[in-house]
Amino acid sequence: MKLKMMYSYLNSDINAIEKELESTIEAQSPLLRQASLHTLRAGGKRIRPVFVLLGGKFGAYDINVIKNVAVPLELIHMASLVHDDVIDDAELRRGQPTIKAKWDNRIAMYTGDYIFARALELIGEIKDPLAHQILANTIVELSVGEIEQIKDKYNFDQNLRNYLRRIKRKTALLIAASCQLGAVASGVEENLHKKLFRFGYYVGMSFQITDDVLDFTATEQELGKPAGDDLIQGNITLPVLYAMQNKEVYEKVITVHEDISRDEMNEIISLIKQSGAIEQSLALSDQYLKKALTILDDLPPNKAKKTLRDIAKFIGKRKY
Repeated sequence: MKLKMMYSYLNSDINAIEKELESTIEAQSPLLRQASLHTLRAGGKRIRPVFVLLGGKFGAYDINVIKNVAVPLELIHMASLVHDDVIDDAELRRGQPTIKAKWDNRIAMYTGDYIFARALELIGEIKDPLAHQILANTIVELSVGEIEQIKDKYNFDQNLRNYLRRIKRKTALLIAASCQLGAVASGVEENLHKKLFRFGYYVGMSFQITDDVLDFTATEQELGKPAGDDLIQGNITLPVLYAMQNKEVYEKVITVHEDISRDEMNEIISLIKQSGAIEQSLALSDQYLKKALTILDDLPPNKAKKTLRDIAKFIGKRKY
């Protein structure tokens, strides 16, 4: 079953969020509006808004309230991607030219800042101070994760702990906050929304590890960017860390640089695949996935719970 079919009963609310996303990033500046819409229309799974909606289904669900959480969380994610593309000097995102490629770095940075600011403006509609505290903490951690990624570029001697802490901050906490904030906005009791946070955290860790595996196993057409692009940009991911335990692979990997030839890169990708690192990485992803599914057992039964289970399993096993 395709991912979108798992939550097709939410389609009317997802469409409302999509319209709200577009209207929220409308800007008086034609260039800023054009760049923001370019990012929005490049697509994406919109998995964070879906998690917000599903978290909200455990309480007094009202789309007119919950959209004020779902839209900002997606905008924060979008803004972080725009900034990432500048840092990584990326030309493509989901098979489309990035803002920095289509315009320039300055336009990209200001566009990311604008999208981020609109997210903060919109979440002001939520009156519960807990929601603002959760979001603020998430943004702080996301920012620290971005800095850590810059600091660790081409650092081939980093360890597993570095990597796990980085993906927690860059990916998992935003997904965790999405699950939790949907519930908070719907008035769910503390014990339950904290469980949803932990579920989202474990799913987010599995999601990012799987993403890092796909960077080596999926095709360029599926990825929307060249295979191994993360490593070329100096981002040392889990498959690389595991593969570098083999001395021969380590000696090859440490030669990677931004201008490496495609033939050299293909050889390194083959070595990583042959090293058993892909299987090791997927095993760790599966451990996080199992923890997420265990937490779901403690949640009250409803349609959203089944959907969260289906999405978690899909995320951990997806092929691209």
